[in-house]
Amino acid sequence: MEKIIEVRGISKIYEKRKTKEKIHAVRDVSFHVNRGEVLGLLGPNGAGKTSTIKMLCGLLESDGGSISINGLDICKKRLKALEHISAVLEGNRNLYWRLTVRENLEYFAGNRGYSRKQIADQADKLLEQFNLKEKENELVNGLSRGMQQKLAIAVALLANTDVILLDEPTLGLDVEVSYELRNILKTIVREEKRTIIISSHDMPVVQELCDRAIIINKGEVVIDDRVENLLKLFETRAYSIKLGEQLSPEQEKKLLSIFPLSAYKASSHETIVEVNLEHGQDIYELFDLLKEEGTMVESIDRITIDFEQVFIQIVKGGKTLEMAPFVQC
Repeated sequence: MEKIIEVRGISKIYEKRKTKEKIHAVRDVSFHVNRGEVLGLLGPNGAGKTSTIKMLCGLLESDGGSISINGLDICKKRLKALEHISAVLEGNRNLYWRLTVRENLEYFAGNRGYSRKQIADQADKLLEQFNLKEKENELVNGLSRGMQQKLAIAVALLANTDVILLDEPTLGLDVEVSYELRNILKTIVREEKRTIIISSHDMPVVQELCDRAIIINKGEVVIDDRVENLLKLFETRAYSIKLGEQLSPEQEKKLLSIFPLSAYKASSHETIVEVNLEHGQDIYELFDLLKEEGTMVESIDRITIDFEQVFIQIVKGGKTLEMAPFVQC
């Protein structure tokens, strides 16, 4: 597949003002984005994800390595390279609040060299697609947070760049608007085959929209694989075990020490252990633990997990990081 973005060994170091201590926010990060792909760029707070995003957008200069967009080095040919990417960054900095909805579309398209006439039909289509047609003559500062976010994404799409970067596209939106926006983005992905990078803590967005996920933790890439592969990897090891009685305090303590990602749920109705078995022999260790006090097992079922669970296990799982393959797709 053709690569539209190549990131090679970038790094970013910050210096604390008072102590002059150097903080390595990004360490030798490398990855690529294929043309027409929807990529999830993920990471917990403080992982280096935001710095990576800012370097991709040309808002921050890397301290090492290189970034090329459509074959153009972002350091050597910054303006030319940035013509190929548009971004909707977290927060309300993507629009002019004193302009109307349509004026925002026309203004930002004008910055990209398009006349009103050139973008008129596409602007109308986007207004209809994002359910903003009735609001086209209203000032942006009078719109709801959800409408502002939808307009910001429409502005990015109207730029007709090779790559669109969406940073937390559903942040701060209520459930209904978030669901609506996901459906709009799914339609755009399906019909227009755009190259889109999505950074989000909203895991349903990643699971529904992204082909591949890159997870950054502690300034380094820890996972680069297709979303479907990651789901399969963890799904085959996640089990729910129904017990005939509750575990003793000693058993519960031992369970959590051996399987730190396990969950133990005990009530008057049932006792359930949910556990991720990383290695084939782990099942024997689990049954040895139950056998110690004669705990009866009533049933064992494989758990269907979602991408949020995958993300948590990768970031916090310790051993799980070793299990996950590093694959360049």
